This record gives sequence, structure tokens and C-alpha cells, in this order.
Amino acid sequence: MGKRSFRGIISMLTVLLLTGFTPGHQWKPLLDKNLSQWEMYLSYRHSPKYNGQVPLDINGKEIPPIGYNKNEANVFSVTTENGEPVLRVSGEIYGCVFTKAEYEDYHLKAKVKWGSKKWDPRTDKLMDSGILYHSIGEAGKDYWRAWMLSQEFQLMEGHMGDYWKIANSAIDIRAFMPEGVMNPIASEKQPFLPIGAGSPNGGFCLRGENHESPKGEWTEVELICYGDKSLHIVNGKVVMVLQNSRYIDKGKPIPLTKGKIQLQSEAAETFYKELMIKQLDAMPKEYEKYFK
Repeated sequence: MGKRSFRGIISMLTVLLLTGFTPGHQWKPLLDKNLSQWEMYLSYRHSPKYNGQVPLDINGKEIPPIGYNKNEANVFSVTTENGEPVLRVSGEIYGCVFTKAEYEDYHLKAKVKWGSKKWDPRTDKLMDSGILYHSIGEAGKDYWRAWMLSQEFQLMEGHMGDYWKIANSAIDIRAFMPEGVMNPIASEKQPFLPIGAGSPNGGFCLRGENHESPKGEWTEVELICYGDKSLHIVNGKVVMVLQNSRYIDKGKPIPLTKGKIQLQSEAAETFYKELMIKQLDAMPKEYEKYFK
């Protein structure tokens, strides 16, 4: 074998190791019984009085977050269903599991189902979680001090596929701004509207339609990311079209097109199964129309 061929093989193996993809653009499962492809971060046991500030103890000293890879209260655990791994996120403490590898240009899919438990500070609110993509930097950069800077594919009762900016991220979404105090609402028939840091339109956008499965059943969610573009898909229906993914640093927009994937723990018991990822060489043809 020549030196050039050997270097080529080494280069290919290095790319696969860093990105976490399997060769041949096949679907790769991300879950196993040991969560071997994931790390975790836990923030605080938030109270309903939380105001965005670091919690203090009785002596007025700052309380440190639980931190990385400390699975307090067994927030993250894996069981099996028909021989396949199922991730349970209890939601008891705010935080996340996040992939060890970074991903760029991919199709992610999973099945999601709600459990029955809710925790402070959301015991009287809808069950809530999320898939955070293009995650970079350290955890704890958001209001809840629980997650990395990222873009959010929200998972919430009746709100599967909403968008939230996390920390100082921003993106453009095909959406319209209703009158009054309502939030932007996604619609593939509308022009792109800037959402997030540096935008006058806030950091949240409502999904176009509700396609969540009935309570107690699995909902299939899909996330397609290619370049600066992304699609939020629920049970096969596109509910949001996004592009120009970025974050704002000292007033300057910086492209945000790759990173780790986080699954939130956010005060609601949530289950995931059939979580898989596949590399893309282009935006799938059936979805190109959404960006024209």
C-alpha cells in the first residue's frame, strides 16, 4: 500500500471518529444499554422561584451545579422494549445527555413518548423537553443554566416541533407575525423571519400544525440539517422550515451548522427509542422545495 493510500485511509477514519458517522451513509443507532455514545450534564433542582440567577445557599453563597457525568437521582436510564434500548429521562433535575461526537449534514429520527411524572418548576404546566442541535461550548449557557448554546427542536405536549433559541443562537424561519402579543407561527408558505438573538421577533416560534400522536402513544420526530438549513418533522409532516442558523457574538453573526446533539431533562418524564442518525450529502430532494 502506498503512503498516499495509507494517509487517505487514516484521514477517512479520523473523520468518522470525530463526526460519529458510520461509513456508507447508513442509519446508525445512537442508543445502547450503556449510553456509550453520550455524556451528561445536570444543573440544579430548580424551584418555582428561580429567576435566572445562580441559586444561593442559606449563607448567601453560590451553589455549584451538579455538573458533568454525575447521574444524580438516576435522571438518565436505559430499559428495553422488545429487545431494543429505550432511554428514560426522568426530568427531575434540569440538564441533558449529549453526544460525544459532533454532527453536521444529517438526518436524525427518534420516537418519543411522555411518561407520567412532572417536577418543579413545571408541575402545573405542559410536559416539556427538547432535542438541541448544533450544540457547542460548555453546558449551562442558557437561562436555566442547563444546556449548551444550540438550536432547539422543542418537544412539548401539543407543541412538537416548536423552535426556541438556546443562549445567543438565532435562525430564520418561514413564519408570520400575528397581530397583538402572539408569537410567530411557522408556515412553509411564508417568507423567512429572523428569530433569536439580535432579532426583534423574540426567541420562540410556534410549529405550523400539531401532528403529535395521541397521549400514551409514540410520536416520531425527524430533524434534517444540511448546511445552514434545517427541518422539523413530526409524524412525517414538516412543521417548520429554518435556515441561516447562527449565533451572535459581540453583535456579529457567526454560522452555526454543526455540533453535538443534546436531549433535555426539563421537569417531565420522557422516553426515547429508535434514535438514529444518517449522514447527508445534500438536502433530500423531496424537501428542496421548502427552501426555494
